[in-house]
Amino acid sequence: MPARIADGNRPGAVRKIFHWYGLRSNVRFGATSAFRSIWLPVPSVPTDGAGLGWAGPARSRKVPAMARETAAGGGIGRPELPSITAVEQRGIEHVPAGSRWGRPSGLFWMWAGAVWNVEFLIYGCLAVLVFHLSFAQAVVVILLGNLSYVLTGLGSLQGPQAGTTTFTISRAPFGPNGNRIPSFFNWVTQVGFEIEGIALIVFAAIALTVRAGFSVGAPAKIIFVIAAVAIQAILPLLGHTAVLRVLKWLAIPFVILFVIMAVITSSKVKLHALPHGAGWGSMLVFLALVMAAGGLGWSENGNDYSRYLPATASKRNIVLAVTLGAAIPSALLEILGAAVATGVPGATTITGLTQGFPGWFIVPYLIVAMIQLFAINTLDLYSSGVTLQSLVPSLRRLQCVGIDTVICGAFTAYAIFSSRFFTLLTDFLLFIIVWLAPWCAIYLVDSWLRRNRYDHQSLLDERGGRYYRNGGIHWPGVISLAGGMVAAALWLNAYPPYVSPLSSRLGGSDFSVFLGLIVGGTLYWLLARRQVRAEGDAAPRGPARSRPAQA
Repeated sequence: MPARIADGNRPGAVRKIFHWYGLRSNVRFGATSAFRSIWLPVPSVPTDGAGLGWAGPARSRKVPAMARETAAGGGIGRPELPSITAVEQRGIEHVPAGSRWGRPSGLFWMWAGAVWNVEFLIYGCLAVLVFHLSFAQAVVVILLGNLSYVLTGLGSLQGPQAGTTTFTISRAPFGPNGNRIPSFFNWVTQVGFEIEGIALIVFAAIALTVRAGFSVGAPAKIIFVIAAVAIQAILPLLGHTAVLRVLKWLAIPFVILFVIMAVITSSKVKLHALPHGAGWGSMLVFLALVMAAGGLGWSENGNDYSRYLPATASKRNIVLAVTLGAAIPSALLEILGAAVATGVPGATTITGLTQGFPGWFIVPYLIVAMIQLFAINTLDLYSSGVTLQSLVPSLRRLQCVGIDTVICGAFTAYAIFSSRFFTLLTDFLLFIIVWLAPWCAIYLVDSWLRRNRYDHQSLLDERGGRYYRNGGIHWPGVISLAGGMVAAALWLNAYPPYVSPLSSRLGGSDFSVFLGLIVGGTLYWLLARRQVRAEGDAAPRGPARSRPAQA
């Protein structure tokens, strides 16, 4: 890619999209400069901690007025990072400019720490052992599917502008009351991912116990479930700072484990075990699963973590940091999983993977796998909490985390004692596409139409304000979501519980994710473009952008 690409060289429609999202490339766009601008640190300006929304010891250091103004305006100086042990009191409430301590580089390491995870290794194994793809086919589908992390990157641009969470911002395209529909869907989705993670943790704990020579009955399994959900709640209860910092610390040891795993399994792989592979129908079904578990499945979380960035943070760097931080580990792990599966027939579970490991590596692997699962579940539990708060604003964030923890524990206990756990997991990943794909398209089209401009006061107003139309329901958004869901369901293959008419007639293929995105986004553009553009023009403008925060 050339170091500079002038906007005038792009087709008109593409140029407009890049302009409204702030991804203009008439700045440094070479690989070296892009990476440098994401990860090089910039000086920070300490503040006295006022208004940060955390409960912790007050800082006594005095800060010059000019420094406080710089931090509040989002320039080079930034508020000091809150203590990792301080409990975040803020939920969906607006994050004021003086509390925007985040940087795009923090998002890179957070996503990397979460996605370097044994779950994605299992997804890669499913390509060969469940969908019967050849290794070459699996690699192609995995690489294509992980491009979907661009959606997570684009879905992280609204938080710094609106200063609130994803499903509070989602009130703009759907209205405060209409937004309860996708918010409920998302809450169920996040809790579902939490249940998956906790169940896998318990399976790993059972394997460790058996390896130590002890039998595991029903009481022990219940104890493991209770212990797992209790540990899982710690980081989400502490809040945003703890989540970002701990996941950053975990990224490097997770990478080391990946390298060791790749080396010790290299002798097991048989890359040509399935030379002919599967048909295009199975490839599309697996592509849908990769996108649902990957970039599309994380798009509804992005702004929950980017909202602490200043409004002047580089939009290009946000997209690059989120996309690369998640896509690189996801693709590498899934490719490794597909390779391992060619020589380890039982590698469809965490414990099944151990068939390809030497004895000395099994215990360290299971311990680290459990830590990894706690890490990725942290994002789900934090996001499910703020999503539940957008549904029931009278609840506080900490209460929402507690409620989700109890529900997660109850359903995990059911999953642990069910012989159909992994069937339920696959079906769950495929069914969430039905609502998630059209919602994602509507959300991003709405952001583009309004030029990413939001009235944060109206977003938090449930009974009035700019986004309270027709009794709190923005019908273009609701109609587009329904239309996109119907379209996705018409070409969904979630065999055996559901095979759509188009899938059954077209070789068992699954085009649901693309139909949902295209139909949902197009319908919303047709129905809402004039009104939403007008709302964007009328929205309050943010602070003057004297110098974007690059790091």
